[in-house]
Formats: sequence, structure tokens, C-alpha cells
Amino acid sequence: MSMSRARAIALNAVMLRKLAVMAAVMFAFGFALVPFYKSICELTGVNQLTRRDSATPAAVDASRTVTLEFDANTRGDWSFRPLHASLDTHPGELVSIDYEITNHSARDIVGQAIPSYAPVQAAAHLRKLECFCFRQQTLRAGETRRFAVVLMLDRELPREVATVTLSYTFFEIPNAAASAKVGSGAGA
Repeated sequence: MSMSRARAIALNAVMLRKLAVMAAVMFAFGFALVPFYKSICELTGVNQLTRRDSATPAAVDASRTVTLEFDANTRGDWSFRPLHASLDTHPGELVSIDYEITNHSARDIVGQAIPSYAPVQAAAHLRKLECFCFRQQTLRAGETRRFAVVLMLDRELPREVATVTLSYTFFEIPNAAASAKVGSGAGA
């Protein structure tokens, strides 16, 4: 029995060495994948966001200035306005502007902002990274809120465009506040 036990121990030791070598090879392979993956991404153009971030100063076209004008319209019992009527920017530069909305009614209102652009060709060159217009907004009775729009005009904006107007119209979504109230009242 001791001979078979010694043989079992020897086989286990061999198996342990094989597994340790296999684990080391797998670790080395995983470690080698990082530069390989980076090379593939650079070659195919995937993950350009990090490359663009490192080149951000060069991406701003400081040779020209574009005036952004901000407008707000409402349909309903609220007031809606940009905190700044206009600002000057360079194509490629990030811009943040705040809009303020006040619900003057005695009830909660659900609404959504719909954007429009002038001149029309500017719409293809305006990139919004964050905007309250992406989703419906609920305003409680008497509530005032501020919403930010983070945007950028890309460098391909035609040179003849010197002013871009971004206008929002805030519409009430009919029956949305009532259905939200019914849904919240049912669980209470």
C-alpha cells in the first residue's frame, strides 16, 4: 500500500506542477493581451474617445468665434428661460448653459422640452452631451428647477455660420401627471 500511496503522491505532484505551469501561462497570456488589444483598437479606430481626449486642445478651432443664442418658449402654466441669452464659443469647445423652469400651477405637471435650431444646417453640427430634453421632467406645484445643457459645436460647422440659435419649447404631456399620481396612490 505504501508503494501505491507514494505513486499517488508523485502523480499529484506532477499534476500540481502541470497546473502551476498552466496557470502561469494563462496569466502571461492575459497580461500580453493588454498591449495586443490596444494595438488592435488603434489599428481599427475603436476607442477613439480616449485619443480625442488627449488631443482636446488641438480640437478647438480658436481661429473663429460663433455666437450661441438661447431661447425658451412654453405651452402651459409655467415660466421657462435660459439664464444667459447668448455666449461666444469656439467650435470644438464644451459649453454649459442652464435653463430655469417654474411651475406656477397648483398641480404637478409633467413636460418635455423639444429643441429647434437656426440655421437649420447647424443642427448637424451641434452635439449635446447632456440635456434635460432627453427625458420627461416632473415639476411639483410651485417648484422651480434648473437644468443644464452641455453641448459643443463641431469643427465642421460651415465658416459662414457665425450665429447659432438653440431654442426649446417646453410642452405639457397631457394626463402624465394624473397617471403618475394614480400609480403612486395605488401603492400607498
